[in-house]
Amino acid sequence: MRYRTFVAVALALCLGLLTACGGGPQVDNGALSYEQIKGSGLANLCPQIDETRRDAIALAPNQSYTLKDLCMEPRAFLVKHTPLVRRQNTKFVPSKMLTRASFTIDQVSGSLKANPDGGFTFIEQSGFDFQPVTVQLPDGERVPLLFTIKGLIAQTPAGTSSINPATQFEGAFQVPSYRTAGFLDPKGRGLTVGYDAAVGLPSQADSESFQRPNTKVFEMGQGTLKLQVNRVDQSTGEISGLFESIQTSDSDFGAKDPVDVKIQGIFYARLESEMA
Repeated sequence: MRYRTFVAVALALCLGLLTACGGGPQVDNGALSYEQIKGSGLANLCPQIDETRRDAIALAPNQSYTLKDLCMEPRAFLVKHTPLVRRQNTKFVPSKMLTRASFTIDQVSGSLKANPDGGFTFIEQSGFDFQPVTVQLPDGERVPLLFTIKGLIAQTPAGTSSINPATQFEGAFQVPSYRTAGFLDPKGRGLTVGYDAAVGLPSQADSESFQRPNTKVFEMGQGTLKLQVNRVDQSTGEISGLFESIQTSDSDFGAKDPVDVKIQGIFYARLESEMA
């Protein structure tokens, strides 16, 4: 009897330990909790559609649509770099990402309307449409930029009547400054606040070599974007594919010349009728 009691207690203890050390309760719909996502980098990933979904979504020319939940996940940043050796052409070189897993554009929405001559135009209206990013070149130089699609106006080719795996959007957008107007540089100079010149060099404050760093200018850069659709789910209105954008980097309020940065990655979006 003593052995039976001992075995029963041991089994109960083992079962209790297995339950306590388990992975916790599983959600029936497969959704993850905040604690499971926190620090994992999963929030930086865009949803994906099954590779077999190659449908087509017909668009009525007299109907207005909304493109919602647009997510753009960069996979590569290439910086247009001028080589130190002469006679070599300027080209885009791969860079190393220094920003942690928080560089994805997400929850962007906008209108999708038919053009008079055929095709459709997407106009970006709202969402988390920018992310500050810093990359590093092979020689150690660091390039800050504001990855964005602010004010994007993208069009499909004339004659497009549906969204299918061959549909492509092309357009242009604006690139604001990497920093806000209240930022102060290491010498206390700013666009709206701070000193007018370098405080540590009062005798050379007005010299020509400090003219650009002293005169802060808020410059609006430009960028171009291509969205190539390759997967379409007609039942849910979801689309996904590849994107490539070319935009300017930060100019430090006009203190230095910006460079072009080519960004390549994947995107996801959901198409809905405005009457739905």
